[in-house]
Amino acid sequence: MVKDLNNMSVIKEIKGIKGKKWLKEFRDFAVKGNVVDLAVAVVIGAAFGKIVSSLVADIVMPIFGALAGGVNFTSWKWTLRDAVLNDGGVIAKQAVTMNIGIFIQNIFDFFVIAWAVFIMVKIIGRLKKQLIKEEIEEKKEEAPAPLSKDQELLTEIRDLLKK
Repeated sequence: MVKDLNNMSVIKEIKGIKGKKWLKEFRDFAVKGNVVDLAVAVVIGAAFGKIVSSLVADIVMPIFGALAGGVNFTSWKWTLRDAVLNDGGVIAKQAVTMNIGIFIQNIFDFFVIAWAVFIMVKIIGRLKKQLIKEEIEEKKEEAPAPLSKDQELLTEIRDLLKK
Protein backbone atom coordinates (compact mmCIF):
# COMPACT_ATOMS: atom_id res chain seq x y z
CA MET A 1 0.00 0.00 0.00
CA VAL A 2 2.83 2.43 0.89
CA LYS A 3 4.55 1.48 -2.34
CA ASP A 4 1.39 2.44 -4.30
CA LEU A 5 1.27 5.86 -2.61
CA ASN A 6 4.90 6.47 -3.54
CA ASN A 7 4.12 5.57 -7.16
CA MET A 8 1.14 7.98 -7.11
CA SER A 9 3.37 10.87 -6.02
CA VAL A 10 5.80 10.08 -8.85
CA ILE A 11 2.90 10.05 -11.35
CA LYS A 12 1.62 13.40 -10.05
CA GLU A 13 5.11 14.86 -10.38
CA ILE A 14 5.41 13.61 -13.98
CA LYS A 15 1.97 15.01 -14.85
CA GLY A 16 2.97 18.36 -13.29
CA ILE A 17 6.08 18.55 -15.46
CA LYS A 18 4.13 17.73 -18.63
CA GLY A 19 1.44 20.23 -17.69
CA LYS A 20 3.99 23.01 -17.20
CA LYS A 21 5.64 22.14 -20.51
CA TRP A 22 2.28 22.13 -22.30
CA LEU A 23 1.37 25.45 -20.73
CA LYS A 24 4.71 26.97 -21.83
CA GLU A 25 4.24 25.65 -25.37
CA PHE A 26 0.74 27.08 -25.50
CA ARG A 27 1.94 30.47 -24.24
CA ASP A 28 4.73 30.52 -26.84
CA PHE A 29 2.22 29.67 -29.57
CA ALA A 30 -0.38 32.22 -28.41
CA VAL A 31 2.02 35.17 -28.38
CA LYS A 32 3.45 34.52 -31.83
CA GLY A 33 2.79 37.33 -34.25
CA ASN A 34 0.67 35.27 -36.64
CA VAL A 35 -1.80 34.19 -33.98
CA VAL A 36 -2.23 37.74 -32.68
CA ASP A 37 -2.63 39.04 -36.24
CA LEU A 38 -5.26 36.39 -36.91
CA ALA A 39 -7.16 37.32 -33.75
CA VAL A 40 -7.15 41.00 -34.74
CA ALA A 41 -8.35 40.08 -38.24
CA VAL A 42 -11.22 38.01 -36.85
CA VAL A 43 -12.37 40.84 -34.56
CA ILE A 44 -12.16 43.44 -37.33
CA GLY A 45 -13.88 41.03 -39.74
CA ALA A 46 -16.76 40.51 -37.31
CA ALA A 47 -17.18 44.26 -36.88
CA PHE A 48 -16.98 44.76 -40.65
CA GLY A 49 -19.62 42.07 -41.14
CA LYS A 50 -22.00 43.89 -38.80
CA ILE A 51 -21.46 47.15 -40.66
CA VAL A 52 -22.11 45.49 -44.02
CA SER A 53 -25.20 43.70 -42.69
CA SER A 54 -26.57 47.00 -41.42
CA LEU A 55 -25.74 48.70 -44.72
CA VAL A 56 -27.62 46.05 -46.68
CA ALA A 57 -30.56 45.65 -44.27
CA ASP A 58 -31.09 49.32 -43.43
CA ILE A 59 -30.04 51.16 -46.59
CA VAL A 60 -29.67 48.98 -49.71
CA MET A 61 -32.67 46.69 -49.30
CA PRO A 62 -35.18 49.48 -48.50
CA ILE A 63 -34.01 51.44 -51.57
CA PHE A 64 -34.17 48.28 -53.69
CA GLY A 65 -37.62 47.52 -52.26
CA ALA A 66 -38.84 51.06 -53.03
CA LEU A 67 -37.57 50.74 -56.61
CA ALA A 68 -39.36 47.39 -56.89
CA GLY A 69 -42.70 48.96 -55.93
CA GLY A 70 -42.52 49.28 -52.14
CA VAL A 71 -41.69 45.63 -51.43
CA ASN A 72 -40.28 44.69 -48.00
CA PHE A 73 -38.00 41.76 -48.80
CA THR A 74 -37.55 40.61 -45.21
CA SER A 75 -41.26 39.78 -45.00
CA TRP A 76 -41.13 37.48 -48.04
CA LYS A 77 -41.92 34.01 -46.72
CA TRP A 78 -43.05 30.78 -48.21
CA THR A 79 -45.30 28.99 -45.73
CA LEU A 80 -44.82 25.24 -45.74
CA ARG A 81 -47.22 24.56 -42.86
CA ASP A 82 -49.60 27.03 -41.24
CA ALA A 83 -49.54 27.72 -37.52
CA VAL A 84 -51.86 25.59 -35.39
CA LEU A 85 -54.07 27.42 -32.88
CA ASN A 86 -55.64 25.83 -29.80
CA ASP A 87 -59.22 26.46 -28.63
CA GLY A 88 -58.21 29.70 -26.86
CA GLY A 89 -56.72 31.17 -30.06
CA VAL A 90 -53.14 30.80 -28.76
CA ILE A 91 -50.53 29.37 -31.13
CA ALA A 92 -49.97 25.71 -30.27
CA LYS A 93 -47.48 25.04 -33.10
CA GLN A 94 -45.54 27.69 -34.96
CA ALA A 95 -45.86 27.99 -38.71
CA VAL A 96 -43.09 26.43 -40.79
CA THR A 97 -41.78 28.97 -43.29
CA MET A 98 -38.92 29.47 -45.68
CA ASN A 99 -37.70 33.04 -45.20
CA ILE A 100 -36.83 33.86 -48.80
CA GLY A 101 -36.52 37.61 -48.19
CA ILE A 102 -33.91 37.16 -45.46
CA PHE A 103 -32.04 34.78 -47.77
CA ILE A 104 -32.03 37.44 -50.53
CA GLN A 105 -30.73 39.98 -48.01
CA ASN A 106 -27.92 37.61 -47.00
CA ILE A 107 -27.00 37.18 -50.67
CA PHE A 108 -26.67 40.98 -50.93
CA ASP A 109 -24.53 40.92 -47.74
CA PHE A 110 -22.23 38.40 -49.38
CA PHE A 111 -21.85 40.41 -52.58
CA VAL A 112 -21.10 43.63 -50.70
CA ILE A 113 -18.46 41.88 -48.55
CA ALA A 114 -16.98 40.11 -51.60
CA TRP A 115 -16.80 43.41 -53.47
CA ALA A 116 -15.08 45.14 -50.54
CA VAL A 117 -12.54 42.32 -50.19
CA PHE A 118 -11.92 42.36 -53.95
CA ILE A 119 -11.23 46.12 -53.89
CA MET A 120 -8.95 45.70 -50.88
CA VAL A 121 -6.97 42.91 -52.59
CA LYS A 122 -6.64 45.01 -55.75
CA ILE A 123 -5.30 47.98 -53.75
CA ILE A 124 -2.83 45.77 -51.87
CA GLY A 125 -1.72 44.21 -55.18
CA ARG A 126 -1.07 47.63 -56.71
CA LEU A 127 0.88 48.77 -53.66
CA LYS A 128 2.92 45.57 -53.75
CA LYS A 129 3.74 46.03 -57.46
CA GLN A 130 4.73 49.64 -56.82
CA LEU A 131 7.04 48.65 -53.95
CA ILE A 132 8.66 45.91 -56.04
CA LYS A 133 9.16 48.36 -58.92
CA GLU A 134 10.78 50.90 -56.57
CA GLU A 135 13.10 48.23 -55.14
CA ILE A 136 14.19 47.16 -58.63
CA GLU A 137 14.90 50.77 -59.59
CA GLU A 138 16.96 51.28 -56.43
CA LYS A 139 18.98 48.15 -57.17
CA LYS A 140 19.62 49.34 -60.73
CA GLU A 141 20.86 52.69 -59.40
CA GLU A 142 23.16 50.96 -56.90
CA ALA A 143 24.62 48.52 -59.44
CA PRO A 144 28.12 49.50 -60.58
CA ALA A 145 28.66 50.46 -64.21
CA PRO A 146 29.84 47.59 -66.41
CA LEU A 147 33.60 47.23 -66.83
CA SER A 148 35.28 48.42 -70.01
CA LYS A 149 37.26 45.99 -72.20
CA ASP A 150 40.53 47.26 -70.71
CA GLN A 151 39.25 46.80 -67.17
CA GLU A 152 38.05 43.26 -67.96
CA LEU A 153 41.50 42.36 -69.37
CA LEU A 154 43.26 43.83 -66.37
CA THR A 155 40.95 41.90 -64.03
CA GLU A 156 41.70 38.63 -65.87
CA ILE A 157 45.45 39.29 -65.72
CA ARG A 158 45.23 40.03 -62.00
CA ASP A 159 43.29 36.81 -61.38
CA LEU A 160 45.84 34.77 -63.37
CA LEU A 161 48.74 36.32 -61.45
CA LYS A 162 47.08 35.39 -58.14
CA LYS A 163 47.23 31.71 -59.14
